Amino acid sequence: MSISGCARGRVFTVLKSPEHEWKGTLEEGMKLRLEGQKKLLEEIKAKEGSMVEITGLMKQSDTVQPGVGLAGGRVRISPVMPTGRGNYDPGPTPPVIDIESWRLLNSSCPSR
Repeated sequence: MSISGCARGRVFTVLKSPEHEWKGTLEEGMKLRLEGQKKLLEEIKAKEGSMVEITGLMKQSDTVQPGVGLAGGRVRISPVMPTGRGNYDPGPTPPVIDIESWRLLNSSCPSR
């Protein structure tokens, strides 16, 4: 799978880029956790603030976000199970993508 977006640390946000052909089933704005060789992760982290395209492996079941999307997919409502004793379940963990390669795109990330 090849996707474009912005990396901040080990969190990658999927975004559309004018120079990247959009073929995936991932929704724009979806957050992914990056895994892979330490060298690759450090290189991507050094380009923080720039748009990058990453290629890697991901479980197909992780490509669909749980819950119901509202406001064009920017807001997601998903059920949370109570754990008792005042604790709460923080919800589903972000999907993981195992990075194989990356390349720098000719644009910058939008500001938060």
